[in-house]
Amino acid sequence: MDESYQVYINRVARMTLPEAYRSQVQHIQASPKFQRHNGGYRAAAFPGYSVITPPSVEDGDNATCYQQLHELYQVLSDRLSIDQWVPLPPDSFHMTLADLIWDSAYRHADEQPDFQDKLQICLKASFEQCRPQVEKGYPAHWQVLGLIVMPRALGVCLAPKDEESYNRILHLRRAIYQNPTLIGLGIDQQYHFTAHITLGYFGEAMAETERNSLSTALTEINDQWLAVDSKGFAIHHAELRKFDDMTRYYREPTWAVLDF
Repeated sequence: MDESYQVYINRVARMTLPEAYRSQVQHIQASPKFQRHNGGYRAAAFPGYSVITPPSVEDGDNATCYQQLHELYQVLSDRLSIDQWVPLPPDSFHMTLADLIWDSAYRHADEQPDFQDKLQICLKASFEQCRPQVEKGYPAHWQVLGLIVMPRALGVCLAPKDEESYNRILHLRRAIYQNPTLIGLGIDQQYHFTAHITLGYFGEAMAETERNSLSTALTEINDQWLAVDSKGFAIHHAELRKFDDMTRYYREPTWAVLDF
């Protein structure tokens, strides 16, 4: 399902253009991952597992990039209302490498005996399978291209700095999604890979005038962001993380990790 290097580059580059914002804001929906509470929003229960880079609070290797993203996040928070978006806690920022299982599918799978243990064993096997292609002794180098509008979320998308960095992630994803035992646990690939860091989710449905103003604001903010230098993002580790909602991703010391 994942694309070749050049096809990926061409697709994600288009996602950061003003015309993409104008089109995408017409299709945004309120996210079920957050619920109204006391005039604001609170995270709804949304449990599951993903393979991600370490959350920003634990990722000192990308401190410069995350500081820049925090500044972008502050600009978004100043420009957008609480009805337009629900900002995530910056400590939770991360790049998703492979979605595994979540929400109702997770709840159903978790009814199986020893599901959690089986998941750990299978994922470690996938990591071992792709280790020769992924572990090189140096990180995979990516860079932040700009803001992207997703159906229920707002974030930044990333592109690899070279084809090798892209292929290392593809090897990882294929080892996961083509593992028949993981498939038997209910884990399958449901989306094309779009490397991104989510900054927040959309709140209530917007009127057309609000959507148009959002598109204009995002274009202006993204233009300012493009003037900032050094938006490199280095992938040093891929880690299995569990989440109970969209605000915190955690792991135990014995859980699967793949060094790059």
